[in-house]
Amino acid sequence: MSLDILGLMKKEQDSNVTEFVLLGLSSSWELQLFLFLLFLFFYIAIVLGNLLIVVTVQVHAHLLQSPMYYFLGHLSFIDLCLSCVTVPKMLGDFLQQSKSISFSGCLTQIYFLHFLGASEMFLLTVMAYDRYVAICNPLRYLTIMNPQLCLWLVLACWCGGFIHSIMQIILVIQLPFCGPNELDNFYCDVPQVIKLACMDTYVVEVLMIANSGLLSLVCFLVLLFSYAIILITLRTHFRQGQNKVLSTCASHLTVVSLIFMPCIFIYLRPFCSFSVDKIFSMFYTVITPMLNPLIYTLRNADMKTAMKKLRIKPCGIPLLC
Repeated sequence: MSLDILGLMKKEQDSNVTEFVLLGLSSSWELQLFLFLLFLFFYIAIVLGNLLIVVTVQVHAHLLQSPMYYFLGHLSFIDLCLSCVTVPKMLGDFLQQSKSISFSGCLTQIYFLHFLGASEMFLLTVMAYDRYVAICNPLRYLTIMNPQLCLWLVLACWCGGFIHSIMQIILVIQLPFCGPNELDNFYCDVPQVIKLACMDTYVVEVLMIANSGLLSLVCFLVLLFSYAIILITLRTHFRQGQNKVLSTCASHLTVVSLIFMPCIFIYLRPFCSFSVDKIFSMFYTVITPMLNPLIYTLRNADMKTAMKKLRIKPCGIPLLC
């Protein structure tokens, strides 16, 4: 075993790849200008929408004390940070003919992408549990979902994301890269990077599936199971207000599907990658962070009322009226 480790270290020292070339979404200059304007609009919408939710939840004490809005504030913060990992770099590359990223920059992008992405998956699972308790055990909801438990659940989500991302970095950093160095994507991610390693990556790809693929699949199945129980409970015990809750569940499932299904498609598929992967990856790096504020607030009377009460004072500090 020690000889194998020394061999990997020797290969890493012999690597002559110091940067990766990103092929991006298109090589056409005219199309890149159009995509720049389109994704710039998306990015502005992501930042403003998620920032508005974070500020609204923080300013209004009654929202911050509610488990659902407490988790929603953290979800918006994660989406805000997640968009900053890939979109600014992508926007800059749209205006350049040469698109490249250093090896250390690539590792940094992989780390934060998986740290925030896994934290969001765990948080969405926690939010499904929160809805399950609220609907299936409403009399004890506030007792069960007390502030201490909510805090520990959020910390567990962040810690889980950290552990997951460190494992991803360990998978990549041990690999030697001798060329070629072209990534068919608009950002660095593990499936494309390990394909460029000048060694047999069978074990690494199996570990990637076990780490990222199974994580996405298990969280997705837990979410579906939770919402299935909620729907069964609604159908058998509750009649009044059923349509409103069903609408909320449908909105949440939309978000869940847009995040988990592309991740399952990309990370649970071994030993091959397709050019269409970068299209699917846009769903959880760009589209979902943009849609989350709309999905979670458009049909939410409490959030819309709280947002209307926000006023921006000349000093720039949002306060209650």
